[in-house]
Amino acid sequence: MTKPKIGFIGLGLMGSAMVERFQEKGYALVVMANHSRTNVDAAVSRGATEVFSAREVAENSDVVMLCMGTSEQVESRMRGDEGVIAGLKSGAIVIDFGTSLPESTRTLAAEVAVAGGDYLDAPLGRTPAHAKQGLLNIMTAGNEDAFKRVKPVLQEVGENVFYLGGSGAGHTIKLFNNFIAMTTANMVSEVFALSDVAKIPRQTVYDVLSVGPANSGIMDFIKAYAVDGNPDVLEFSIKNAAKDVGYYKKMAEDAGVTPAIAPSSLAALQAAIDNGQGEDLVPKMVDFYQTSFANSSDKK
Repeated sequence: MTKPKIGFIGLGLMGSAMVERFQEKGYALVVMANHSRTNVDAAVSRGATEVFSAREVAENSDVVMLCMGTSEQVESRMRGDEGVIAGLKSGAIVIDFGTSLPESTRTLAAEVAVAGGDYLDAPLGRTPAHAKQGLLNIMTAGNEDAFKRVKPVLQEVGENVFYLGGSGAGHTIKLFNNFIAMTTANMVSEVFALSDVAKIPRQTVYDVLSVGPANSGIMDFIKAYAVDGNPDVLEFSIKNAAKDVGYYKKMAEDAGVTPAIAPSSLAALQAAIDNGQGEDLVPKMVDFYQTSFANSSDKK
């Protein structure tokens, strides 16, 4: 069976890892540069074809994949005279692997359907290293027939490829996941910083909490920095965490409800950004809380 030609937009850490995996599996790739040339040049050196607009990506692809940071970035690549929709082939499938707003996703899905294609939201779980091994978690939603057609392609990079229902369901569940994860990371970071104030060793705190119901993978990620000094086990920036928690909050508000926890989690992340830590990885929220507590103490 002939492999579909893949167009890929967004060759950051995750996108470039996925492109490398697809190339290893024998797929022809069309790519386009976004912010950095390094990963595009690497893909081209392995045989990918570079084009210079999202429209050209679509014109030369059976499956168009986007791995962008925000809904606004996805929308800018999808719409307009040089956007994906303008160049879409009849029957083509477009996949958004990023973490986007569900309402934006549903709107784009309707626009792609008018153009004769299908739009799937398929946010990702796990890391770029997992992408290179074909071990991602992929939360797919949209037209089920389109999902069935593209599932073999997704399985090249995904160990667990879920179908979750109608358009937007994938992004909804991803925002559930990231809200829980980033709020938990905030809580654990604050506890480690407060343990310093209480003069209880962080390792002791971890030893006790990690054998109880509060234990989680997120606790281990934060402990890796708070106790062991390694922030890289959770390669996710404070800036991106704030974006995702903000999207969760907006999603809830768009549904007509007022979230209780998200505003406080978002406020802490935003305060860290305002303090110059936006590019830091999430485990370094421990440093933010440590500094905040020290400043509070100085004012007393």
